[in-house]
Amino acid sequence: MSDKLLDLDEVSKILGKPEATIKRYARENLLTNVGEDDEFKFKEDEVNRYLEFAKRLG
Repeated sequence: MSDKLLDLDEVSKILGKPEATIKRYARENLLTNVGEDDEFKFKEDEVNRYLEFAKRLG
């Protein structure tokens, strides 16, 4: 299990979504923001799990 953290830009590129969408995912608890204050950081493992889940949904 990786403890690597990804920033907003990296997650946006991995998921192929705009940064505004990633922020919304964080607000709606679809992805857990582990950054402090207005800093968006996401665990790489969680982002990869979300990506695999989204692929299965089609």
